[in-house]
Amino acid sequence: MPIHIPEKPGELFDNADSFGMVFDAAWKRHQSTGRHEGLSTDEKKQQAIAECSEHPFMLSNPDRASQVADFRIRLLGL
Repeated sequence: MPIHIPEKPGELFDNADSFGMVFDAAWKRHQSTGRHEGLSTDEKKQQAIAECSEHPFMLSNPDRASQVADFRIRLLGL
């Protein structure tokens, strides 16, 4: 699935900030549709990361992208 950033379509950068924005959007989208119901935090994270799998930062540095996702989840209070 293509990644879509409504504010700046087509602008994705190979850095943690860009990935964090896309991950947050995927997380919130999953949460609002009920796709997170009954899942553990790690399962929710994996769903959102799967949606971001084509992001340049995820492709170049998957371990760091996973750490960014963990950080973003903590910021969301989970």
